[in-house]
Amino acid sequence: MDVGQILLDRELISRLQFEQAQKAGENILAQAVSMGFVNRNEALEAVAREMGVDFVDLTKTDVDLSLLDTFPRKLIFREMLFPISRDNGRIRVATTDPLNFYPLDEISATTGLSVDPVLAEETEIAKLIKTHLGVGGETVGGLIEQKVEEGDLQLLEEIETDGSELSEMAQEASVIRLVNEIVLEAIETRASDVHIESQAEGLVVRYRIDGILHTQPMPAEINHFRAAIISRLKIMARLNIAEKRLPQDGRIKLKVHGREIDVRVSVIPMIHGEGIVMRILDKGAMVFDLQALGMAPDTYEIFSNLIRLPHGIILVTGPTGSGKTTTLYSALIEINSPDTKIITTEDPVEYQLAGINQIQVHPKIGLTFSHSLRSILRHDPDVVLVGEIRDMETAENAIQASLTGHLVFSTLHTNDASGAFTRMVDMGVEPFLVASTVEAIMAQRLVRRLCPDCREAYLPKKDELPKDFPWEELAGGEIYHPVGCRSCRNLGYSGRMGVYELLVTTDAIRELAQDRASTWELKQAALKQGMKTLRDDGWRKVILGNTTIDEVVRITKSDRR
Repeated sequence: MDVGQILLDRELISRLQFEQAQKAGENILAQAVSMGFVNRNEALEAVAREMGVDFVDLTKTDVDLSLLDTFPRKLIFREMLFPISRDNGRIRVATTDPLNFYPLDEISATTGLSVDPVLAEETEIAKLIKTHLGVGGETVGGLIEQKVEEGDLQLLEEIETDGSELSEMAQEASVIRLVNEIVLEAIETRASDVHIESQAEGLVVRYRIDGILHTQPMPAEINHFRAAIISRLKIMARLNIAEKRLPQDGRIKLKVHGREIDVRVSVIPMIHGEGIVMRILDKGAMVFDLQALGMAPDTYEIFSNLIRLPHGIILVTGPTGSGKTTTLYSALIEINSPDTKIITTEDPVEYQLAGINQIQVHPKIGLTFSHSLRSILRHDPDVVLVGEIRDMETAENAIQASLTGHLVFSTLHTNDASGAFTRMVDMGVEPFLVASTVEAIMAQRLVRRLCPDCREAYLPKKDELPKDFPWEELAGGEIYHPVGCRSCRNLGYSGRMGVYELLVTTDAIRELAQDRASTWELKQAALKQGMKTLRDDGWRKVILGNTTIDEVVRITKSDRR
């Protein structure tokens, strides 16, 4: 049946739109939807009517999960079918192709029930399968006759095995497919990390999406594959599969749907077995654009001027995973030009930047931040990025570089901007050196961004809001809370944005820093000169409808004492 012709006949798309969708790819329905020519549900309803079947929106349908007990699993995975309900000897089955009669006949023969096929969206059927049968459920069930498509997930480096029994088990087709499915699902859900944990009750897989961990449904039988899954990941990361007593770190280079992806792998022995955390670095999905990070216009204007200073130190602070590297990379790309030489020293180099010279530190062979920084200065750079100031030696070298006419970017682990001064002094650096070289400190956190398709406005009551919320700025207006829809996977949030606190080192701040003033005194001085705290910036984003009160409360603390 010609789906494109159905859309034409029912005047859901024009002849020109039909031709454009036809040129874009074989699946005219998918192309017409992606180009915005037609609403997906309207198109599917039209196709269903033409086929003489019902169309169901699975997101609004109650599914009888007890039917899975007698339903042939192989048809669920192989034919993308899912039982919905049963009534008077008939079973309703969601399918993407109601005219494919052979699997429907097999269901009838297996269950002894008459089958009523209904048309449903393929992604919604796939979501039901993953939710109720688990990621990799097909493989665990032994249905591995299909060849793993190299186009889905491809290793960019040859792997080596030691020929042991464990190694051979990890190379079985079923294990390879299962591990690939776990990694692919993480990439498709935009997960930044995959946690594979050996616990008393068995293997637990959790994905960190937009900073929040989500436990993935897995079939119970996956515990039989625990050793093989861990061994397979170790082999992919070129680690020693026989070593189970010491932590190990490695890296996997993949190509998924044409995109290069780096996966940093950390293995640590736990009480109930080894735990693995994989950090996914999707090069194709990353966009380093300072203006797109979520800075308020006034903060961006000041920061944009600071990163163009001829010399000095600019620090970005915050906990692990707060977006410090992304901010620094975006700043470097903004000031990068043919007449500017930029050198970075990082641990590790997370993303390769065109036109920028990057060094990977290797502490085991003596190539530390401080050692590499001394060598960098012999290459006559204009701008230097030091991945992190961890000790006095690195701090002193960074200060020396700034005093000799270089602009130095780096990171520190402090809770707020004002804490950076006391942190460096605590390392052993003289206060007058810190005061004279540090030009600005940017503290930051990440909050989840509300899904624009389903966020819902409401009028809050003053007594429901945190005490430090700027009620007068809201001026009786609406703010938003999350709902959840198909586009955001029912989370209510889609992506993240930065919350920023920019402290510019004025003469008053320099004087306080040189006198070893406390963090609180430095913060009060910065507030008097107009600094917005992390909490203040968070409230601005709530009022603008970008995020929620709960998100700001989750990642910042009140400035009131």
